[in-house]
Amino acid sequence: MNRTRHTLREHAPSILVAGLSTAFGVSLISITGVLAEVIGNSGLNSATLTFILSFIAAVFIVIALYVGALVTANTFATIIAGRVRTIALLRLIGASAAMQRRAVTREGFTVGVAGAFVGGIVGVLFPILVVSVGVQSGAIPPGTYSYLSAQMLLPVVAVALTTTAASWAGSRRVLSVSPMDALGAAGESSLGEQSERRTRNRVALTLFLFGDVILVLGMLVGLVNPLGVLIGLIGGILSFSGVVLGAAVVMPRALRVIGRVFGTSATARLARENAVRYPERSARTTIGLVIGVTLITTFAVTVASYQSIIEAAQEVHPEAYEGVDPVLAITVAVFSVLMGFSALIAAVGMVNNLSLTVLHRTRELGLLRALGFTARQIRRMILIESAQLSAAAVVVGLVLGTLYGWAGAQSLIGGIQGSPGIVLPTVPLALVATIVVAAAALTAVASLAPSRRATRITPVAALAAE
Repeated sequence: MNRTRHTLREHAPSILVAGLSTAFGVSLISITGVLAEVIGNSGLNSATLTFILSFIAAVFIVIALYVGALVTANTFATIIAGRVRTIALLRLIGASAAMQRRAVTREGFTVGVAGAFVGGIVGVLFPILVVSVGVQSGAIPPGTYSYLSAQMLLPVVAVALTTTAASWAGSRRVLSVSPMDALGAAGESSLGEQSERRTRNRVALTLFLFGDVILVLGMLVGLVNPLGVLIGLIGGILSFSGVVLGAAVVMPRALRVIGRVFGTSATARLARENAVRYPERSARTTIGLVIGVTLITTFAVTVASYQSIIEAAQEVHPEAYEGVDPVLAITVAVFSVLMGFSALIAAVGMVNNLSLTVLHRTRELGLLRALGFTARQIRRMILIESAQLSAAAVVVGLVLGTLYGWAGAQSLIGGIQGSPGIVLPTVPLALVATIVVAAAALTAVASLAPSRRATRITPVAALAAE
């Protein structure tokens, strides 16, 4: 029974992420269809705008699936890191690595199906609520809108498959667990060991640089054809995959620099050094929030740049864009609401990985208690670690999100009639302030439950834990 509850606690956030990804995709397809009907009923020459909306929906759905898969893979990697000793014991009594990996993949399939089912229901109901509020507020004209289509099944199936694939990818460490690990300490690799993985680091750098080149190519193609956004999408995925793959080398160093802001006390120094001592753990915990901040910033900068380019084109050819203002306002409002899904994914990824990390550090924290650290010092150390993670993730996410959002808007509508061509990215400063404040609040909230759990156990019990 205890094992079942523990497993459910491990996978509940993954089910939530799968549900959010599904709800995002289903909602986006439904709302895009409603917007197309609004544009068509307005009497506006709607072919271009409808095409752009459909493109935006397709691109954002792919992004949602990609992000959901990354967060799920990251979560499963964290879970496996905490199961190394158990897996090693099973290997010792005859279980093969392939058997263990298949078991984890089955868990991923169950998580994906459960999340996709719940998310599909939410995704059908959410657009109805949004349109109802829009009609009552006067933002959307009243009418009979269709909310269901066969295309809405695609995100449901895709999330179930990508979650299964993500669990398989996240469980790759199972293959390196040997029976001998059951007899000794199976710890995380050091920063030096991570830096020596030259092949992986070179692949990460190559993906990042090659993805950036493709992003630029997509922007140039977007000046003559909106299909440039597809090129930009591929570039963005390759570029961010490079960031994720190389996070265990890059993020700990950034965390150490940022950690100096929190002073030189014993708890602050220990929190700062933990980021470098356990780079894989730091990267897994940080990358969840990096994904969320990058996604939110990407959407916000895309919408803001999209709005700026259309407004600039409207000034040059007002007759061609007559009546576009209401549609533009609706589009911006809808996608602003959808950014809430990104914020939830960021929060879930951060809180889940921090909680799992603290749960798997019972012996380490127990040793600190035995060496004389008080419960207050342990709580302070975890809070500082959380603050470091949040600050590093916000900085990296804002930079990446601005780059990807600008490239996305530019490659999508940079070539529309009257467009000024290449323009500077439009960054909503209010959003930046909101992200910083929200990240600070998330840090405090995310550290509460793990720190309470860490200080509740006695040093003797913690040192005896496996």
